[in-house]
Amino acid sequence: MSGATELTPHVEIADAIVDITSTGTTLRMNRLAVVDEVLASSVHMFANPGVAADPKVEQVATAMRSVLAADGKRYLMMNVPAESLADVEDVIPGMGGPTVMDIDDERGTTDEELVAVHVVVDEREVFETITRLKTAGASDILVTEIERLVE
Repeated sequence: MSGATELTPHVEIADAIVDITSTGTTLRMNRLAVVDEVLASSVHMFANPGVAADPKVEQVATAMRSVLAADGKRYLMMNVPAESLADVEDVIPGMGGPTVMDIDDERGTTDEELVAVHVVVDEREVFETITRLKTAGASDILVTEIERLVE
């Protein structure tokens, strides 16, 4: 069967299915449980030796690596009182440390009391990190997915 295989147990077309999945989200949304893994797979990029050094091939490889590097990561942005910055930095070392930027107020002048802090964290640690950040003085915390991460 092609397409919407995960629906077949619900409409009594199948008692069980075998499906190719990357995350399993659709299966979980349809209240299906994995019984066993039938096949593990991997993806490899191959190139003809004559074009392997071509910049376009490297661009494709970089694009694929960037998606894989972003998997399981989240981007946090927050406002932090300047006097609390050291405490916040202790919570989130990030990739080489957090990025800290001045915040301009509505008049275009720098708000010396607040700084903006951006950092990449592991998705598994987001909620624990947010709790620790709030305790350290951070506010207005935004969490976004990362589509690509070029290291």
